[in-house]
Amino acid sequence: MIKYLLTAAAIALPAALTAEAVGEVDVDWFGNDLIIEALADPEVEGVTCHITYFERGIIDRLQKGNWFEDPSNSSISCRQTGPIKIGDIDRSDEGEEVFRERRSIVFKSLRVKRIFDEKNQTLIYISHAREIQNGSAKMSLSTVPLYQPSQSD
Repeated sequence: MIKYLLTAAAIALPAALTAEAVGEVDVDWFGNDLIIEALADPEVEGVTCHITYFERGIIDRLQKGNWFEDPSNSSISCRQTGPIKIGDIDRSDEGEEVFRERRSIVFKSLRVKRIFDEKNQTLIYISHAREIQNGSAKMSLSTVPLYQPSQSD
């Protein structure tokens, strides 16, 4: 129920920036779960990221208050899942956001940014929390090498 309230309160994002739930792991008797979502990069065909984050259950929310906020912790792993075709991506050192999901009603969100390391031919994906103040140092990083061995003998 809380998940639906948070989803309804979230700002609508383009369909390309949404993730698909692919797994859920119960971690205790209070209804807390680890949620696993798959995210296909909208500008890089052939790359899929899996994001895992903690979602508080109703019993935990009743016990601890703070109804509308989940922890900032997340983990990400990205892999080549088909032939890679890079579209029109931001090639600056700031990279670009490929995913955003609210972790509280107003102030906190989980984000995934893609940075292209052109020199090393690697795509870097970083998941992190974004807050109005007191930014979090909790992050996770994954890379996808673009190196393709030659087809000649």
